[in-house]
Amino acid sequence: MPVQALIFDMDGTMVDSMPWHAQSWVTFTQRHGLAIGVDEVMRRTTGLTGVECMRDLFQRDMDDAEARALVEEKEVLYRELYAPVFAEVAGFTSFTEQARWRGLKMGVGTAGDRHNIAFVLSHLNLPSPPHAVVGGDEGLPGKPEPAIFLEAARRMNTPAQACIVFEDAPYGIEAARRAGMRAVAVCTSHTAAQLAGPHVLASVGNYLDLMNSNFLEKLHVATS
Repeated sequence: MPVQALIFDMDGTMVDSMPWHAQSWVTFTQRHGLAIGVDEVMRRTTGLTGVECMRDLFQRDMDDAEARALVEEKEVLYRELYAPVFAEVAGFTSFTEQARWRGLKMGVGTAGDRHNIAFVLSHLNLPSPPHAVVGGDEGLPGKPEPAIFLEAARRMNTPAQACIVFEDAPYGIEAARRAGMRAVAVCTSHTAAQLAGPHVLASVGNYLDLMNSNFLEKLHVATS
């Protein structure tokens, strides 16, 4: 099917933020006496919504209000750490503008909450806003469930098969497969082998690699 839309995960895909998420988790787990190494925390939380993360890490039932308060505590730490060194994944803005010029819609599908989404979009200051944004605090299950990507496609009035997902994490790559979408692996936090799949069109370090390989020019893009 011709491509009509690109859907981007946010952390590690649009912006190079995962090391600062890791640092904020170290502070957060120490503050709450959670004896979990940061590598284990990252493995268990990547792709999950904030509420899902807290219930998993604390290993107990907690209501949404308590979980959201813990999420906000952790994410404030992250934003304070990352704001002074904020950086996009190389070439992201240029790549998305070239995609728009070719008539492609742009969606964001992230497990991040509305505060982190606003933080990232305000710092990126994209020339044009995304056509759709779906966050992890909207009541949808996190990845590898496909709901976030499917909702982004629905809001763009685009069939799943006409979307390409850009992801940096195995759960996100799997969510794209379950959604019936093709994917591009952005290898900022995982290897190409860890992000492999029959639906993965390319594995790249950043968007400069995609532009240098004429990725957009080779796509069969739907025309209006």
